[in-house]
Amino acid sequence: MRPVLASLSYFSIFFAPFLLPVVIWFISDDAMVRKHAGRALFSHVFPVLAAIPLLYFMFSAQYVASIFMYIVIFAIIYFCAFLYNIVQGIRILANAKWPQQY
Repeated sequence: MRPVLASLSYFSIFFAPFLLPVVIWFISDDAMVRKHAGRALFSHVFPVLAAIPLLYFMFSAQYVASIFMYIVIFAIIYFCAFLYNIVQGIRILANAKWPQQY
């Protein structure tokens, strides 16, 4: 159950990006699950935090090309965070020690 909860906090980028990692982080007693829930929460919040200075620079820009460049930078940051969450969720499930079924 540990790897499922840990990977679910990363995969929540698809359906509940902020809510599910926070809930798992507060409810879980397992240190490994809490660690991954915290990392997943940070990776969900990071693009939003990166957008704050980008929005400031975008609205203070005078040229259309610089506005477009800020949008491209934000899209790259968000795409990298999205891929990071998918890779981490798969990595946790792939490295899990599952009980043997007979």
